[in-house]
Amino acid sequence: MQPDIEWFDDQVVDGVVERPFHTTRSGRCVPGVLWLPPSISVPVPLVLVGHGGSGHKRGGRVVEHARWFVGHAGCAEVAIDGPYHGERVPVAMPAAQYQARIAEVGIEVALDRMVEDWRAAVDTVTACGQTDLGRLAYLGMSMAARFGLALAADMSDRMRAVVIGKFGLQQCAAMNPAMAAPDRVTADAGRITAPLLFHVQHDDEIFPRDGQRDLFDLIGSPIKRLVTEPGQHAHTTPATIAGWRTFIAERLADGTPEIQAHHHG
Repeated sequence: MQPDIEWFDDQVVDGVVERPFHTTRSGRCVPGVLWLPPSISVPVPLVLVGHGGSGHKRGGRVVEHARWFVGHAGCAEVAIDGPYHGERVPVAMPAAQYQARIAEVGIEVALDRMVEDWRAAVDTVTACGQTDLGRLAYLGMSMAARFGLALAADMSDRMRAVVIGKFGLQQCAAMNPAMAAPDRVTADAGRITAPLLFHVQHDDEIFPRDGQRDLFDLIGSPIKRLVTEPGQHAHTTPATIAGWRTFIAERLADGTPEIQAHHHG
């Protein structure tokens, strides 16, 4: 059965078409946005972009990615709100509150639901006939890496590239302990086979560096790259962001030679 889909009015901003939508999966409303080039003659690659904790699908970084992927790489981008974020809640919640909500339903249930919701979004975009589902990629850090890891494991055979990071097998004491799911994270990591870039902040105060490196080692991709940069969790340089985007764009382009797995930084 096809999900119910409601499309809202398009906007064109800086030459990029923004097409908001609501779709449903298992009775849940999944709010999303699709960004497209203004004219498409053949289906284009699709980049799935997740947002970080306390963010939403139209957050500044997500929109900046969309402008770049559409304008510079000729791709489409889709983003959806995470659990208890964005349009899924009446008002924005602080970290302690949305973590408590996730803990109530169970982190593994939340992971499974988010995978379903991403699949619903991909199905919705497929219905437009403007994206090439043989060329998918995922980009997301921190909370978006938590959910992206589960998604990449579930859809690894369809992913051309995965860029995640700022997340690991350990978490700081301030985070709700029920958010930890090391067995699930370990299992998902081993199922990922798509080319992958993993980004570590050397001085991360939320997800300790060693736990991030341990997670990278567990990832099953034969082609994977570890990038480590100085700074705390929220620190991100423009050069770093450019590297994430280029990694994806090169692997979504046809005929790109693959890289060898290596450590970097």
